[in-house]
Amino acid sequence: MSDCLFCKIVDKKIPAKTVYEDAEVMIFEDVQPQAPVHWLAIPKVHITSVNDLEGDLHAALLGYVVLKIKQAAQRAGVHDFRLVINNGPLSGQSVFHLHVHLLSGRALKWPPG
Repeated sequence: MSDCLFCKIVDKKIPAKTVYEDAEVMIFEDVQPQAPVHWLAIPKVHITSVNDLEGDLHAALLGYVVLKIKQAAQRAGVHDFRLVINNGPLSGQSVFHLHVHLLSGRALKWPPG
């Protein structure tokens, strides 16, 4: 999608501090971190939100994204973390490309928000 911020990051039109990347997923540091460690993990294929996930292909892709987050966190020595997916504007989704936040490095309160 030509006007999507995260698609532009995937296409290397906008720089990002990449934590991990392969053919399917990209993990990079959030430019407005809400915790000492704040990464965003995205599928490289454009999916707008959780509402747009369909079928086994997307289920496998989302599982793959989470697995790669876990592996990247382990390599970085990050053991306690929270994963968050915001879905829609009222939840706080501001970039409409499905993404998973990894937050770590401090005590996280519950409930969030």
